[in-house]
Amino acid sequence: MAFDVARVRERYPALADGYAYLDGAAGTQVPYPVIEAIDEAYRVGIGNVHGAFPASVRSDEYVAECRAAVADLVGAPDPSGVVLGPNMTTLTYRLAAALAREWTAGDEVVVTRLDHDANVRPWVQVAERAGASVRWAEPDLSTGELPVEDVTSLLSDRTRLVAVTGASNVLGTRPDVAAITAAARSAGALSYVDGVHLTPHAPVSMADLGADFFATSAYKWSGPHVGAVAADPALLEWLRPDKLASSPATVPERFEWGTTAFADLAGVEAAVDHLAALDDAAAGSRRHRVITSMTSVEAYEQELMAELLSGLAGLPGVELIGHPARRTATVYFRVSGHPPVDVARHLAAAKVNVWAGHMYAWELTGALGIRDSGGAVRAGLVHYNDRSDVDALLGGLAELTH
Repeated sequence: MAFDVARVRERYPALADGYAYLDGAAGTQVPYPVIEAIDEAYRVGIGNVHGAFPASVRSDEYVAECRAAVADLVGAPDPSGVVLGPNMTTLTYRLAAALAREWTAGDEVVVTRLDHDANVRPWVQVAERAGASVRWAEPDLSTGELPVEDVTSLLSDRTRLVAVTGASNVLGTRPDVAAITAAARSAGALSYVDGVHLTPHAPVSMADLGADFFATSAYKWSGPHVGAVAADPALLEWLRPDKLASSPATVPERFEWGTTAFADLAGVEAAVDHLAALDDAAAGSRRHRVITSMTSVEAYEQELMAELLSGLAGLPGVELIGHPARRTATVYFRVSGHPPVDVARHLAAAKVNVWAGHMYAWELTGALGIRDSGGAVRAGLVHYNDRSDVDALLGGLAELTH
């Protein structure tokens, strides 16, 4: 492994302010190459797409290059199956509405209480309108695990879709997605995998995961606020979303409403190139470099996570929620005698950035019985965090617990 966190941190201007940015699960900071790519796109001039003049041609190129970059990042079957939009939530609502056109009364969809609400509520709402039933997979609340059989036992020949997270955005739990999607496919159902929290922390392969749809958000992996959903173009051809009569009928354009933020798309490509270069030893195609670099990122984050978990275990009154065997470098905890929002404010005063609340894990925090009492505190490690960030968090918490 050739992961040099000091070199990585130098690429992020925001980190110079002395704060410990442990809020990456809600959105990461942006490195110089991404800032410069967006700045350059505006400086050279952009126009709307499909025109004859150079500024328009540049926008066409930004779109195509962004699709290719996202495909390389997640191992998508084809860049022409990458749908772009403002965020994952918006795109999931669009695709849910299109998929539900084919559902009828008696059909079923499977969702889990482990998921972010963006991979729950769209499916629940379109199922209700279609007359389809919603079946709920329940995580183990003591461990934070989502047992495969708790999902697959819900499948039937009427199951039309299984929605499952690649990683919990609060507990970090990484379910056995491949086993779940394989079972869904055997039942004749499609799978929609929320990869928003997984993509920043590990190498991703849609083929290995068995995902029919894979959703991700660039702002969670050092890019701008752009969402993407990748699928086989042939699958997208089968769907007929609502759209303007005058807008393109082609795939994937028919899923992309309105005018795109073209300069941001240049930033997405730069973010993928940045991720691909995180390991000095990464070589070959961009896809190969992404796999090498993200493998190193995962190993580095897990080493740092072990130090964080050890430190939290030594603090009296800190209750860690969930103990999944396989997880991203994310922790969700409460501090005895201190409301989560007060903990977050105390840490902010100590120059440590964390979040408090339900984090849109609406069903999970409800099942845990903490949603209405302020949820918990979330701290997440990403590839630019180092031991000083962990020490700052532990030091700030120690002031509350001793």
